[in-house]
Amino acid sequence: MTGKIKKYQNDFIKFLRSTDFSKAIVLTIAIVFPIGIFSNLGNLEIGISLAMGCLLSSPSDVPGSFKHKVYGILAAALLGAISFCIAGYAAKFLWAIIPMLAIMMFAISYLSVYGFRASLVTFSGLLAVVLSFANISSGIEIWQKSLLIGIGGIWYLLVSISWYLIKPERATEQLIAETMELTAGYLRLRVELFKPDSNEKEIQKKLFQSQSELNEHHESLREILISSRQSSGSSGYARKRLLIFIDLVDMLELAMANPIDFKKMQGSQQENSLELKVFANFSLKMATQLEAIALAMLKNSELPENKVPDALGKVEEALRKFRSQIDIGQRREEMLMLRNLFDYQSKQAQKINNIDRILRNLEGKRKLFVKDKEFTKFLTQQEYSFKTLTTNFNFDSAIFRHSLRLSLVVLAGYLIGDYFSVQNSYWILLTVVVIMRPNYGLTKQRTRKRIVGTLIGGVIAVGIVFLTQNTTVYAVLGILSLTLAFSLIQRNYTTAAIFITLSIIFIYALLQPEVLNVIQFRIVDTLIGAGLAAFGNLLLWPKWESQNLNNVIATSLKSNLEYLEEIDRYYHEKKSLPISYKLSRKKAFLDMGALSGAFQRMTQEPKSRQKQVGLIYEIVGLNQTFLSAVASMGTYIRTHPTTRASEDFETYTKAISVNLKNCVNILENKEMIEKENLEISLAGKSLQQKFDKLAEQRDLEIEAGKEKIDEQMRFKLQEAHLVTGQLEWLLDISEKLQVNIEKLNKE
Repeated sequence: MTGKIKKYQNDFIKFLRSTDFSKAIVLTIAIVFPIGIFSNLGNLEIGISLAMGCLLSSPSDVPGSFKHKVYGILAAALLGAISFCIAGYAAKFLWAIIPMLAIMMFAISYLSVYGFRASLVTFSGLLAVVLSFANISSGIEIWQKSLLIGIGGIWYLLVSISWYLIKPERATEQLIAETMELTAGYLRLRVELFKPDSNEKEIQKKLFQSQSELNEHHESLREILISSRQSSGSSGYARKRLLIFIDLVDMLELAMANPIDFKKMQGSQQENSLELKVFANFSLKMATQLEAIALAMLKNSELPENKVPDALGKVEEALRKFRSQIDIGQRREEMLMLRNLFDYQSKQAQKINNIDRILRNLEGKRKLFVKDKEFTKFLTQQEYSFKTLTTNFNFDSAIFRHSLRLSLVVLAGYLIGDYFSVQNSYWILLTVVVIMRPNYGLTKQRTRKRIVGTLIGGVIAVGIVFLTQNTTVYAVLGILSLTLAFSLIQRNYTTAAIFITLSIIFIYALLQPEVLNVIQFRIVDTLIGAGLAAFGNLLLWPKWESQNLNNVIATSLKSNLEYLEEIDRYYHEKKSLPISYKLSRKKAFLDMGALSGAFQRMTQEPKSRQKQVGLIYEIVGLNQTFLSAVASMGTYIRTHPTTRASEDFETYTKAISVNLKNCVNILENKEMIEKENLEISLAGKSLQQKFDKLAEQRDLEIEAGKEKIDEQMRFKLQEAHLVTGQLEWLLDISEKLQVNIEKLNKE
């Protein structure tokens, strides 16, 4: 019980210190301040207009470089002001409203083709069009109100920058801490694969989701850390955080890398489950240590004692004990499996030790092995050109379809509200704009959460109204609900919807005495808007994930192939690790995450629109396993002394590459490449003979009384065992991928 209370306490502290909560505080201050001042001066309309500008600009205030933060907020303020002005004047003429809504909703939404940050800016423009129907303050001219909205956006920017300058590192610290927690969670999930009775399918789904979240955090950290390095130079803080980030990326690669096939290991280690348990427990201890470091960063408290070195010593002792109890000649493969696993865990432990030393300022003169001019290659550049607009102006583009769909559904919402003379009918439009997303699954999910949150919020509001009619209480609850709503919107949308409903009801309760009517209309309008959004995404040119899944699979396969080729190249040259290796690794991880995300979205779509879910799951799982095996081989090659890459290695990598290329060719309806099966068979025998010769040599050493193995001999045996095993595994996976993709393409 005490443990649970401690966990809740830590979660609450993390929430209070999160950037989501601090951003909500910034927005609340930015909104309440002008309303309070101008209300006392008798110009409430001005205060509300400025507050509206803050509200419209705030969505663009997301993690990223300082420059992008400023540009994003300014762009949102400008688009919000212009959109409100155009929509406001058009709304004065009945004949202009429908074409204005159709054109502006499509045009503004279509700007989302420029990426994630652009989609946040366009959201501000869409909200501005909807809020032009609100008539909350009509005592000033539309152009004046538009100008005030723009000024409000600038005011929000100033408040946000001021808060940022108080502690500029806070957002970076939180993002690094969150990445640590996600990495720890990934380690815990991987441990589940050690268990013989584990539900591999369920674990794989969780791994897909976890990896996608990690990729998103890595991208945000790249933008922040690399941009800050470019602007402020190689400062101590920036360099240290970049080193931590590099270690976290390496930890993901290590966590993904399977030094052995878990099922094979479980089968051969049934008599020695205690050893497996020791290794599994060590992974859990590393995850716990990483979580403790993350919590200390979030709480700005003293770092926890580093227990990883001692725990690693116990694993090494268990490995020595296992070695002393077995006949190495009979059970060499099992010993090598555990040795390879130990090496991987040692590398993982070293990464955690590095992070601990950096945070304690003990890392010494550790250097970055990437030149400053090469850092920008790791950033995902967004092209802001007119060509992007023209390229996406067709029904093959998901954004084009979404923009057209949104404009028609908003029109339908407006016509329904106008025909039935719904009070505050713009709430219908607001619900549509907030809920509708380009893909069906997310829209369905947000629709459900929005309805549930609104209903719960309505019930709570009714209860409070019956308890008190005090306007001061309403004002306090309105402000508090507003803050909580903004801080939870990215964390828990249902809870955020509850507080959004409460804040709107209590703010309106200050302006209108009939609070129960406000609650009633809020619920009805939300239900209408949510229903329109859901049916719109289902009926109006939906872009089902299955329609583009072949392309996403092909892209991921190409990235895996490129990663394999970089490993092959490095194995031959064995010089300093080239930047191309790290870039190919990054791309493989991101594209695997995109494939996992596409599959997850497909499973949320109607059953009739899902295309061979079982087969696609198999393909996604095989692709993930392939990437893990490639990462395992690459990590071993770059962290251990190795012999020269043999012709047999070349034969295997060539065969694996052919299989992957054929998979892509099948998906893209291109001609297949012929295979050379005989060479693979000979190469396999040759590699096995090399391992057998080394094993024989070692057996002779043992017979001669040399119990302790030379490091050079151990590395040769490990290399022969792991590289050969991984090559055979990769070949098997690539062949299974081709078989499954052929089945997929026949349907």
